[in-house]
Amino acid sequence: MALSASHISVGALSAIFDETKPQIPEPVVQCVQVKPLPPQVNNQERYKVVFSDITNYVQTMLAIQANHFVTGGLLRKGCFVRLKSFQANLVKGKKILIILDLEVLKELGEAEKIGEPKPLESKLEVEEKPQPTTISSNGFYGAKVQNAPSHTSFRNQQVRPVQGSASATIYPIESLSPYAHKWTIKARCTSKSTIKSWHGRNGDGTLFSVNLLDDSGEIRATAFNEQCTALYDLFQEGGVYYISSPCRVQLAKKQFTNLNNDYELTFERDTLVEKAEDQNDVPQVRFNFTTIGDLQSVEKDTTIDVIGVLREVSETTQIRSKTTQKPYDKRELTLVDNSCFSVRLTLWGATALNFGTAPESVVAFKGVKVSDFGGRSLSLLSSGSVTVDPDIEEAHRLKGWYDAQGRNETFATYDRMAAATMSAMKPDQFKTIAQVREEQLGMSEEPAYFSLRATIVYIKRENFAYPACLSEGCNKKVTQLDPGQWRCERCDKTNPRPEYRYILPVNVSDHTGQLYLSCFDDVGRMVVGATADQLMELQQNQDKAVDEIFQNASCRTWTFKCRAKIDHYGDQQRIRYQVTNAYPVNYSDEASRLANLIDSYNLF
Repeated sequence: MALSASHISVGALSAIFDETKPQIPEPVVQCVQVKPLPPQVNNQERYKVVFSDITNYVQTMLAIQANHFVTGGLLRKGCFVRLKSFQANLVKGKKILIILDLEVLKELGEAEKIGEPKPLESKLEVEEKPQPTTISSNGFYGAKVQNAPSHTSFRNQQVRPVQGSASATIYPIESLSPYAHKWTIKARCTSKSTIKSWHGRNGDGTLFSVNLLDDSGEIRATAFNEQCTALYDLFQEGGVYYISSPCRVQLAKKQFTNLNNDYELTFERDTLVEKAEDQNDVPQVRFNFTTIGDLQSVEKDTTIDVIGVLREVSETTQIRSKTTQKPYDKRELTLVDNSCFSVRLTLWGATALNFGTAPESVVAFKGVKVSDFGGRSLSLLSSGSVTVDPDIEEAHRLKGWYDAQGRNETFATYDRMAAATMSAMKPDQFKTIAQVREEQLGMSEEPAYFSLRATIVYIKRENFAYPACLSEGCNKKVTQLDPGQWRCERCDKTNPRPEYRYILPVNVSDHTGQLYLSCFDDVGRMVVGATADQLMELQQNQDKAVDEIFQNASCRTWTFKCRAKIDHYGDQQRIRYQVTNAYPVNYSDEASRLANLIDSYNLF
């Protein structure tokens, strides 16, 4: 115990919250308690951990990306830990650390609590500090801004000069959470929506949203009413801004954003926004491209990024909504890439009217929706963006390919005839569940496709469907304002009811193991044998027939056509297995397949 105690950084916890004391980088402390927090709104596990430096102890919360230290059994009561990256916060007068990264020192073993540490006392002057103290091993979470911003800010509904952001501690976007006390981020506005009207039970108003990007990630921010009026002209796409709390951090409404972030921001009365003079130290935009050839396996209504060579540009036309009679301007583009596929992409509104890019340019689109209209087509969302000839590796590679051979290529199209022959063009191999895991399908940059004959053993019934908009081709999640009023922000309209659509996780099994698959609406209807609307009505009426329907759907064997791809959740990676289609087992075909498989072994 004496040897272990000698490694502890005595007094380090107090120094973290007091800038006048010498700071100890990566302090070593003892874990004296690990406790799960009550269930969160999004069902995400969170853990409270108490650390001691012999003199003091402090409550901490593990960031989601650090949960594996607890779930994996490494972080336990009595062990010794090196704190590698964390944030200091003051919440309701209590000093709390958010632990972003740590190292369990296995060589020091475990011990009973050393000494009699006292709780850190909360001091009034800590609350009055203009910036939080943030320590990390590499300085990233405490990087100082070198160049002062231009003094344009929003405070008390006015745009006027302020001071202070030049010396603020800059937080990365990925570190923002509802538990952060005071913070400043430096981020680029990659997308700005138009001003929209909203209608609620407490009245009407206006809003607009921006997507913000830094080196660590992206986050959506929304301004309402007076903040909307004051901030709309300040934010410009491509500009870099300092944004400082108070600014509400809350769980993201996933129906309104396609960004990979659990949280979103809402600008408040005293939120401070300043334009940065140094615009070059923040990345321009972040893409996660899907090739045009892979669109055949992407689920309808999925939001993706795509890059291609602009083959054709049509003139703008105007269509009128069947439901609202509102006119919409549209322009259709044809994109190609080195998968030798072409796809039609539609621009809308001002983006369509102002698009003047010449054919044969390389264009990257962020935030496009995949549609099954005409086989496969794309539509740029209002929150999406267009980048012409971006200075990125994918664009340079596409340009080189097109100049060398692409001009003379013949491209497959996503019309209905092509859709009917897609499976022949890209056959999927049958796999067992063990092979899917052993071959790590989906772990590469490109998605993997396979067929699987398996039996449904369990259907997850919690949140099996979501309320979707009734408008044709929308399918976005709607919000209930009052009984008989379901609001779709995307369509800017209210319907008397929603259409429920499946988001159905099923656990399937074959003779080699088990696997979770994700089934969307079309596949969900097939395997359940009823629409999500019908099932939801039965459930709301507490009709026991819903139990029978789920029971009948279990223990049935299907041939699943699947797509495996890495899914990023925070800092963690996981493989998502998505069902693109399902068929009842054709036993004649299955017998022939197995006979051919036996013949391939050449036993004699």
